[in-house]
Amino acid sequence: MKYIIQEIPPSNNKFMGRTNKWEYQEEKRNWERLIRLSCRKRPEKPFKKAEVKITYYFKTRVRHDPDNYSGKFILDGLVKAGIIEDDSFNNIRLELSGKYDKLNPRTEIEVTEALFDKLKGG
Repeated sequence: MKYIIQEIPPSNNKFMGRTNKWEYQEEKRNWERLIRLSCRKRPEKPFKKAEVKITYYFKTRVRHDPDNYSGKFILDGLVKAGIIEDDSFNNIRLELSGKYDKLNPRTEIEVTEALFDKLKGG
């Protein structure tokens, strides 16, 4: 399943070291809503195991660190929307990448049901 959201979630830096947890919670709820509305095509039952690929298409070529775009809001939204059952290491494999698209910044999410038992070393 492939989903395209015409927005990019905020960098984790926006909230790290800040004391305004309400702003964080509001942003998280907004992304859960956005995922639920944008990801209409859903499996009959949430995937127990899944491979999730998130590609951010940034508007500028400014340096973006992958650890600041960990997918937290997106993964939580996928769970709330009933697409994946759980976003723990035992249940998903996550791939992150970032690209540049000045005219169409967006977030693309690909979710594929996986048949792995555990991650290696887990």
